[in-house]
Amino acid sequence: MITYQAEGVKMPKIRKRDTTAWIRAVAASYGKTVGEVGYLFCDDEKILEVNNEYLGHDYYTDIITFDYCEGDVLNGDLVISLDTVRTNAEQFKKSYEEELHRVIIHGILHLCGINDKGPGEREIMEAAENRALAMRVQ
Repeated sequence: MITYQAEGVKMPKIRKRDTTAWIRAVAASYGKTVGEVGYLFCDDEKILEVNNEYLGHDYYTDIITFDYCEGDVLNGDLVISLDTVRTNAEQFKKSYEEELHRVIIHGILHLCGINDKGPGEREIMEAAENRALAMRVQ
């Protein structure tokens, strides 16, 4: 089951049924199934609080992924700052909707085992994001 919640912000205008189907299709393309995945949409202050409390990081980010996967079943909590998504969309000259979907799937790709911190990993993640975005029904 995939759940969507908002704290301190309005729920983004995403088509939940379509987004859920898309997430499941992307997971399946990696040989994974979706178990319990929860999205929490929030503001910058909340994500900074989560980043400090759970990761010891004192900076803003667009998404934090908590991975509780078991084997090929994706389980996790994904915390997304809509403030940072909006800032990134402007910075990268993308639409807010496209950037939001990129971040939504970015967390799923982490749960599928794709990283983006080591040498060459960012390019692999970006390619995976682009493939996943191409699978999304507009």
